Amino acid sequence: MTKPADQRPATDSPSGTKTDLPNAIQHQGQTERPAGDSASSGTPAPAGAAQTTARRTRATLDIDLALQGGGSHGAFAWGVLDRLLEEPWLRIECVSGTSAGAMNAAVLADGYAAGGAAGARSALERFWKLVSDAAQWSPLRRSPLDMLIGRWTLDYSPAFIAMDLAARLFSPYDLNPLAFNPLRDILAQSIDFERLTNSPIKVFVTATNVRTGRGRVFRNAHLTPDVLLASACLPTMFQAIEIDGDPYWDGGYAGNPTITPLVRESNACDTILVQINPVERPGTPRSANEIYNRLNEVSFNATLLKELRMIAVLRRLLASLGGEQRLAEPGIAQEEWALWAQMRMHRVSSDLMVELGYSSKLNAEWAFLTMLRDEGRRAATAFLDRHWDDLGRVATLDLDDLMDCY
Repeated sequence: MTKPADQRPATDSPSGTKTDLPNAIQHQGQTERPAGDSASSGTPAPAGAAQTTARRTRATLDIDLALQGGGSHGAFAWGVLDRLLEEPWLRIECVSGTSAGAMNAAVLADGYAAGGAAGARSALERFWKLVSDAAQWSPLRRSPLDMLIGRWTLDYSPAFIAMDLAARLFSPYDLNPLAFNPLRDILAQSIDFERLTNSPIKVFVTATNVRTGRGRVFRNAHLTPDVLLASACLPTMFQAIEIDGDPYWDGGYAGNPTITPLVRESNACDTILVQINPVERPGTPRSANEIYNRLNEVSFNATLLKELRMIAVLRRLLASLGGEQRLAEPGIAQEEWALWAQMRMHRVSSDLMVELGYSSKLNAEWAFLTMLRDEGRRAATAFLDRHWDDLGRVATLDLDDLMDCY
């Protein structure tokens, strides 16, 4: 598998990227630019109808998607996917997902196998509607006080407070001895796993082996409801899911999501990361919930950041060895280090995900889910408006800042 090198001006940085990472993190989702502003590649950006025509007539581009997990916040990724599927020139080759990202990936690939882009969009909406319908009878709902102060969190919900306290004293084996999980029936209704096996979109789902502490990546032919539930199995809420004799927990501990299979098994060079969990968060968490929330964000982002840092290191190595001239040597482009170095990373995210509290990840109200969907569509539209002509040429997520982490 050969991944062509970036087609970028000689003045670009060795990493081939253009967006300052700390600034991008602090202003996630703010990808709009003033009218008449040009892309950082130096090419004037078409405006209005001209840009739309140029986008829709450009050559088909294969892309990969990396979908983070985050409970109900996964509806943001639903919106991003819904918007990307409207672009006929974008062809999704592979999707790596964890937790809610894994479910989005599986539903997307199955829907696409059934009816193309339109089928995938319909399947995603149907899945999230089933999630919302099932939650109508759940005690985990916003309290009148949450509604009064205009928040989507469950912080003042008696059921959430009781569950949160119980989880600190008892295990899910005590509180849920029958291992009931409403998502099992929803997945069975939403996905034809036999059809998913033959989907043109490759799916990679990560779960964490409790015994070994290592991540395991499951592919289309091995995806089942249990695999998807394992990828979303928070150990304080659900019993471990047994697969092939081993117990599994949430894949976020091992990769949220993992980039490795996209490097090794995809021919696409462009990967769009749909980020749900903020990398940076201002201030110091002080309440128990704030500390728990931030702890989860840090731990669930750790592996992803290491993989992104490896891309940055290897891109710099490739540049020091001669860049495209080095890749032209027989066999070099197929070596694994070179495949990592040729990855072009992009990101779609939103400031809204920083503002939402941890407990809102358990809020499955339809109004909340559709609000997140619409925000995802808005963020994806802003990304495409700014970077449609960068895709296939240069990375738009600057990874150089990660070089200074150690």
